Amino acid sequence: MAGTFASFNTGLSALRYQRIAMDVAANNIANVTTDGFVRRRADAVSVGAATQAALWSRSDDTAGGVALGSLDRMVDPFLDARARREHGKQAYLDTRVAVLDRVESGIGEPGDSGVAAAIDDFAAAWADLGNHPEREAARTAVLAAGATLADAVHAQAASITTEISDQVHHAVDLAAEIDTAAADLAQVNRSLAAAQLDGTDTNDLLDRRDQLADRLVTLTGGDVNVRDDGGMDVSVGGASLVSGATSGSVSVTGGSAGAPLALTVADASTGAATPVAGSRWGGELGAVAELVTTTLPAHLAGLNQVARSLAEAVNTAHGAGYDLDGNQGAEFFAYTPGDEAASLAVAVTSPAGLAVSGIPGGNLDGSNATALAGATDAAASSYQRLVNGFGSTVQSATRLASTQRLVTAQVDGSREQLTGVNLDEETLNLVAAQRAYEAAARVISTVDAVLETLINRTGVTR
Repeated sequence: MAGTFASFNTGLSALRYQRIAMDVAANNIANVTTDGFVRRRADAVSVGAATQAALWSRSDDTAGGVALGSLDRMVDPFLDARARREHGKQAYLDTRVAVLDRVESGIGEPGDSGVAAAIDDFAAAWADLGNHPEREAARTAVLAAGATLADAVHAQAASITTEISDQVHHAVDLAAEIDTAAADLAQVNRSLAAAQLDGTDTNDLLDRRDQLADRLVTLTGGDVNVRDDGGMDVSVGGASLVSGATSGSVSVTGGSAGAPLALTVADASTGAATPVAGSRWGGELGAVAELVTTTLPAHLAGLNQVARSLAEAVNTAHGAGYDLDGNQGAEFFAYTPGDEAASLAVAVTSPAGLAVSGIPGGNLDGSNATALAGATDAAASSYQRLVNGFGSTVQSATRLASTQRLVTAQVDGSREQLTGVNLDEETLNLVAAQRAYEAAARVISTVDAVLETLINRTGVTR
């Protein structure tokens, strides 16, 4: 519509749009500290002349004002997908590092209270007894050193076993959190589909959708697919965890008492229980599965091997000597096969039962004790290799986590530049919208004055 009265509509459209722009800027500022909030932008479109002829062959309109084209979330789907993937990797590595650091502290090497120091003290006690086989105190010291060594091995084995048990419980807790997040995402998917049909604003639902999807990937390292209706599907190892308005669940079995950890997904699409190998998981749960099934059991098996080789070497050397009564030496260490580190114990009960002499007949000879001092060398070397290998694993995991942290920070920075609220920018937008609103109001006041002159003064003579 052309003419003076059309100017009112142009000014009114500007008032409406600038009010929306001010509301959007104010909402962005209000949510500057809200987790998961993505800033909005009100995109304007110019309302031009009519594009279809009606009564006249062409329209003589010059402009129709402004209208809200869309209220957009400032997101980049590529950056979102990249951020989810990098955070999944970061969660996996950080979880590994946290657990491995804790286990390394429990190993206590190098240190005065670790297994290596106990092996050295045990060997030194035998060497001292070889120099002084007649001393009762030296014999007692050997028994005490053997018991201390067994206790040191017990403590390390118990630390690893406890860590495995704790991580199994952690996996169960993570599975419960995954189930909750998956159910919440399915509900958001349902709401998004309904909102699209109703034509209502879905930006807040999309913020919540992204938060839940990010959390699920952090927990599982799963794959995310955006649906045509705005929802998100999540799958792990080929099993559907969230499919539209339907969610699956994760169950954890085994992991303790020597049983392997098993992870199963109740498929959201079919409802069938689908076993998913631990190697196909990422995120926090994937790290826990890897630690429980591979890393920690491998170190415990290595410690069992050290305890077994130590006991066998000492028992062999002890059996080659004779005690004070002239009897051939019995086993010094006892253990349970398959659980050597936790069951290692001193079998000799009295100082007189130590096979110190290399000569039968109860002689005060210390040659066998001297041989026993060197019987621990192979076990000490094996233990050193075990500890060094574990230390290398920890260092490697720490380096990988540090490197990944740089990548994650870079992606987060790029994402934050786009989605984050900048108070300076929003303040500028608010002031610009305010000034435009004032100008639009001035247009209406001007047109009102023009109409007043037109209506009240046309035809008036003096």
